Amino acid sequence: MNPDEVHRQWKGRSGEFSPAYYAHYGSNTTSRRIRRVLDSLNSSEPAVLELGCSSGRHLAHLYDHGYRNLSGIEINAEALDVMEESYPALAACGTFYTDSIENVIAGFEDERFDVIFSVETLQHLHPDSEWVFDDLSRITMNRLITVENEGNEGEDVNYVNDEFPLYYRDWKQLFTDRGFVHLDSASLRRDTLRVFRPR
Repeated sequence: MNPDEVHRQWKGRSGEFSPAYYAHYGSNTTSRRIRRVLDSLNSSEPAVLELGCSSGRHLAHLYDHGYRNLSGIEINAEALDVMEESYPALAACGTFYTDSIENVIAGFEDERFDVIFSVETLQHLHPDSEWVFDDLSRITMNRLITVENEGNEGEDVNYVNDEFPLYYRDWKQLFTDRGFVHLDSASLRRDTLRVFRPR
């Protein structure tokens, strides 16, 4: 499977793992953990970007707790329609890019965002697109948060429901190799939350 095929899988996703699916479940423990990282910055209006924001359930949680400078990248155009219905205040307030991460991220200036986070999104990035991790290093000013499945030792890829790939990576090594300091981690039900800051 090449990057274009991975993109096609998510562009038209319906049913399980679709924008409506995530909106139905709403915010969760992961949303609250991400908010606690933002709260710890003591910044009045941090610029926040979510990679693969879907219908916005994590960003909506931040909005509900006073954060307003919120942005998201989402490849599935249906996500914004679901967001307008499920989280209308977020949809009206935020800035959203309907495209692949690869097509959007290179256009951001250095240190554009105070906080960037990804929840089970970077794990689907094709190995040919790993240059995105260099750009994340470039555009992150204060914190990078990853909530990704790290897989089992020696396992490189797994196909979810035999449909789309989940690429396992050592996220701590990957981002410390790119100049980040690893600040914290927590084991969640199937993912590991990691918090980094640029050097």
